[in-house]
Amino acid sequence: MSTTDNIKVAVVTGAGGTLCSEMARSLAVQGYKVALLGRGLDKLKIVEAEIQSAGGIAISISTDVTDESSVNDAKNIIEKELGICSLLINGAGGNQNDALTNITEFDEKELQNDGSVKGFFNLNMDVFKSVIDINTMGTVIPSFVFGRSMAKQKKGVIINFASMTSFRSISKVGAYSIAKAGMVNFTQWLAAYLAPANIRVNAIAPGFFLNDRSRKIMFREDGSYTERAKNVLAHTPMKRFGEAPELIGCMNWLINEESAGFVTGITVSVDGGFLSSAGV
Repeated sequence: MSTTDNIKVAVVTGAGGTLCSEMARSLAVQGYKVALLGRGLDKLKIVEAEIQSAGGIAISISTDVTDESSVNDAKNIIEKELGICSLLINGAGGNQNDALTNITEFDEKELQNDGSVKGFFNLNMDVFKSVIDINTMGTVIPSFVFGRSMAKQKKGVIINFASMTSFRSISKVGAYSIAKAGMVNFTQWLAAYLAPANIRVNAIAPGFFLNDRSRKIMFREDGSYTERAKNVLAHTPMKRFGEAPELIGCMNWLINEESAGFVTGITVSVDGGFLSSAGV
């Protein structure tokens, strides 16, 4: 299809997740044609149906964001069906249980490798590496592919996902922390690089937001808080977890050329005060 200046096309990776699905729905309401990217179609199709039932336009594409050819295939479909991407939300990422320790400091038992504890020295390094890959190259490659089309148009906005682990070392999540710390630096680097192409690049760093995975970590079956949850809330001045709609205001500010047209290379924390509190 032909493109015009009035067409707004958003590409959202990780669009089947709690946070990015909320963003996708909000963008559709604002008039964006939304391409929903993720590994599995089942969750994407649910979001697509919600957008379409509300009168919006969305398509779902199964995509491996760590594979350049897969992202290129998605881009070709999007440009044919919707138009040139003008907004990229790099929301794909996440963690894996086999990359997490179940202790917070070294224990000699982990050297015995008898399964009694899971520390750094008996993690699966292939899984550890895969977590770094999805959270780093899973942002770099879509930026590379869709950013090229934006550069040809001399306009565009990219929003990356950072984390509280971008700023603080958080126990148990070494691989995820490495990757998300890199996202702040990559956002700065890419923002400076793409400024001559009139492409703004920023990041959002959510605090502890509830999604399907975090609920299992933060709540017991009876609905009470786990010790991990109590520890998080003790370091969060607002004493609660974030909810997906609370990211929308930050997203809307960053994509708005009138309100944030001179804003690029920053990472905005939406964290209930987590980074402001040392817990003492």
